[in-house]
Amino acid sequence: MKKKIIIFIGPSISLEEAEKILKADYRHPVGRGDVNMAIMDHPYIIGIIDGVFHQEPAVSHREILDALDKNIIVVGGASMGALRAAELDEMGMIGVGKVYQSYKNGLIESDDEVAVVFEPSTQEQLSEALVTMNYNFKKAYQHGIVSKEEWDQLYRAAKDIYYPKRTYAIVFRNSGIEPEKINKLETFLEKYGEDIKNQDAREVLNYIKSILN
Repeated sequence: MKKKIIIFIGPSISLEEAEKILKADYRHPVGRGDVNMAIMDHPYIIGIIDGVFHQEPAVSHREILDALDKNIIVVGGASMGALRAAELDEMGMIGVGKVYQSYKNGLIESDDEVAVVFEPSTQEQLSEALVTMNYNFKKAYQHGIVSKEEWDQLYRAAKDIYYPKRTYAIVFRNSGIEPEKINKLETFLEKYGEDIKNQDAREVLNYIKSILN
């Protein structure tokens, strides 16, 4: 009998990209009560990648623990999944990826670090995650594109912007860094910038795939 896999995705990875990695029952970003509904379908694994944060109630710890109590494997990473996994891994939830490790190690703490806004009907991402921005700013610093002071300026500028309005263009405008340096940074990010939430989402799917093999 085929094992049922339910995975909650959203702006971190498209349905098309996800299905190329793993065939599963893909659902909208997880919110309060969605894991309880998933439990009723008796899945073998629940994967949590994306979830709602501020626009409606987030998935609760209790419903994830209820799934674990029913011997359902729960794997999280990339966004809401990374946050909940860092909070519940000692209770049995499995965390995967860089964002999960950053929460676990205390390098990031708030849900604001991974929160973005997206178009509900298309899942198109309309803002940028702070965790991804700072990862790329650090990379630019390591490659000598910006100084440590400029990296700090960029991070502070991004942190000060309310997450629905957080885009690279607005961060650059608010950073106080000279235009010539911003042009170099933009060129660097176009060529070498990474979407670590997408990378982690793919890692979650590949991890689940490995469990099934």
